[in-house]
Parts: sequence; C-alpha cells; structure tokens
Amino acid sequence: MADKAAPLPASSGGLMRFFEDETKGFKLDPRLVVSIPIGLIAVSWIIDTLFAP
Repeated sequence: MADKAAPLPASSGGLMRFFEDETKGFKLDPRLVVSIPIGLIAVSWIIDTLFAP
C-alpha cells in the first residue's frame, strides 16, 4: 500500500519563510476581523427593518 502512494511534492517554495516573517503593523484577532462585518450586516438589517417605508 505504501509503495503505491506518491510522495508529497516539495512545493513550499519560500511560503514557509514568508509566513514566518514578522511584519510591522496592526495585529488583529481573526475573531474580530470576522465579527465586525457580521455586526455591521446585522445592524444594517435591523435599521432596514425598523425604518423601512
């Protein structure tokens, strides 16, 4: 079974080094990045429902 399995290609090609580099700038929690747009969508739906003509 192990003979038929193809080895994984070595295709990281610098991607590991890219993601390991530390960059300057804002560091945001991913939960915050997801929750802000969801919150804005919810607020816009509430405003649209309450103030719809």
